[in-house]
Amino acid sequence: MNIFYEEDGGFKVGNILADNTTSLQVENTHGKRSKIKSANVMLRFAQPGLSEFLTQAEQVAADIDVEFLWEASPPDEFEFGTLAQEYFGHVPNPVEAAGALIRLHSSPMHFYKKGKGRYKAAPPDALKSALASVEKKRLQAELQTRYTEQLSTFQLPAEFADHLSMILYKPDRNTIEVKAVEAACAATHLSAAHLLEHCGALPSTHDYHLNKFLFENFPRGTGFPDVTVEAHPELPLAAVNAFSIDDASTTEIDDAFSVEKLANGNWRIGIHIAAPALGIAPNSPIDAIAAQRMSTVYMPGDKITMLPDSVVQAFTLCADKVCPALSLYVEADAATLAIVGSESRVERLHIASNLRHDTLEPLFNEETLAAGKLDYDHAPELRLLWDFVQKLEAARGKSADNSTQQIDYTFHVENDRITIGHRLRGSPIDKVVSELMILANSSWGKLLDDHDVAGIYRTQNNGKVKMSTVAAPHQGLGVAHYAWSSSPLRRYVDLVNQRQIISVLRAEPPVYARNDTALFSILRDFDTAYTTYNEFQRGMERYWCLRWLLQEDVKQADALVLRENLVKFADIPLIGRIPSLPEMPPNTRVTLEITSIDLLDLDFDARYLSSMEVPA
Repeated sequence: MNIFYEEDGGFKVGNILADNTTSLQVENTHGKRSKIKSANVMLRFAQPGLSEFLTQAEQVAADIDVEFLWEASPPDEFEFGTLAQEYFGHVPNPVEAAGALIRLHSSPMHFYKKGKGRYKAAPPDALKSALASVEKKRLQAELQTRYTEQLSTFQLPAEFADHLSMILYKPDRNTIEVKAVEAACAATHLSAAHLLEHCGALPSTHDYHLNKFLFENFPRGTGFPDVTVEAHPELPLAAVNAFSIDDASTTEIDDAFSVEKLANGNWRIGIHIAAPALGIAPNSPIDAIAAQRMSTVYMPGDKITMLPDSVVQAFTLCADKVCPALSLYVEADAATLAIVGSESRVERLHIASNLRHDTLEPLFNEETLAAGKLDYDHAPELRLLWDFVQKLEAARGKSADNSTQQIDYTFHVENDRITIGHRLRGSPIDKVVSELMILANSSWGKLLDDHDVAGIYRTQNNGKVKMSTVAAPHQGLGVAHYAWSSSPLRRYVDLVNQRQIISVLRAEPPVYARNDTALFSILRDFDTAYTTYNEFQRGMERYWCLRWLLQEDVKQADALVLRENLVKFADIPLIGRIPSLPEMPPNTRVTLEITSIDLLDLDFDARYLSSMEVPA
């Protein structure tokens, strides 16, 4: 005797070797013996043979019209043999019964399984919904296949226009568009970005990187809502004319300087910082904008400001304007330029001029200073400031030795062409500005700490720089306190610290108390945003370095070995690994052949050609 039984979700046939009532010993068509439960036996039959039975039953199942079978089924739960008799119109033979069971079992949308050999017809609404779902999946599969075929031949499906950002920057793998792209990438051995570039979906590699950053960090765009700057009380007018020193593209002018001779012969040097805290109340609409952005975002050729232009214009230290300012005045001894006293004020300030790096540096540099040339605007003041900041630098324990000066690179983009310039870090312009900013930030950090008023500090210990609400030394700068306060138009932390400083100067309760949770949130959010923005800026600078190589058609370039196979190009701030580079000491000058440049992956391939001896 043979049996037709269910096992592991399917149907099998076997020959009975032993019947133990509740279990059976059977042998299948391949001679394998096994033990099965009697409850799993659906049918017993003598004819046809095992192999013929299953083949014939499957053929019967294939011939059964499942729609008609569903219509012929009773509304209540039924046993498969009962429905088989109804369908065939006679008592079914074993092959017919097995065929009906196979058809029921293979149609879960039409029939719900209720037990061994027992089923229930799906309700009409449920069946309609299930069939619609299957049809939808079929159409989606066809659409996905079409998408994949088009993409694999570098044709962009018209339907992709509204999904490109999602596909490129935050792919949803449940969508057929992303599934099609992944399949096409596998077929073409390209990344999604390179595939879509081949399809003409990325006309600008620059915009690919910029839009990725905006997608992740400015999902609502970079525009600003309309805001109104709050009026602030009239301030006393300072009796000095100040000037600023900035890059030519700077619009958020945060700082300016003044120099005046005192009656006692000493010098009073003023460091003046724009005071937006006077017109941006905590939790106001403008404050909410600044707190969300946390900082101005910089990139070659463009920037995304922290504050709306109307707010910037209200507080930027623009020439020929009288502007509100937070000022630090230090009195310097006439002979030694040592600081003998200081005070801070909230006041109005007349800005006499905005000096720009590109026009000032040819006139104010180490050579003109050594030659005593003072034939430019604010030359006497700049000369005094240069002498003064060298004293400040020495007082911080820093060497004025410029033999190991680093290079700062400048990027200028116009009409989609890049110009990369360089200037030595520590030039007179740099040193005047940086030392006076260090003086202001350290002085105001100490002011907050001395008055037990909360602030946000930058500290450095054992080489590790971090933000903290607790004052601590910045070892790298050689100062006991360092609270960013000099760029309130560009950094939210500086705006927060400025509010605290002004509260001290006005003897008012500070906006943020000690251990204020809002202060910790600001510190955390700023640190995250500032790190993200800096990484983006470095990425875009790398992009424009690669563009420069293409623009200038550079085939060979000199580079310096940093370590192992890592090199830095001699003329631009581009770093990369050269696998073919032989082992050689750091600072070895090598010549490379550039073989390929990838503007999407921000990478390049180059081959080592030759090297020069390391200079003594």
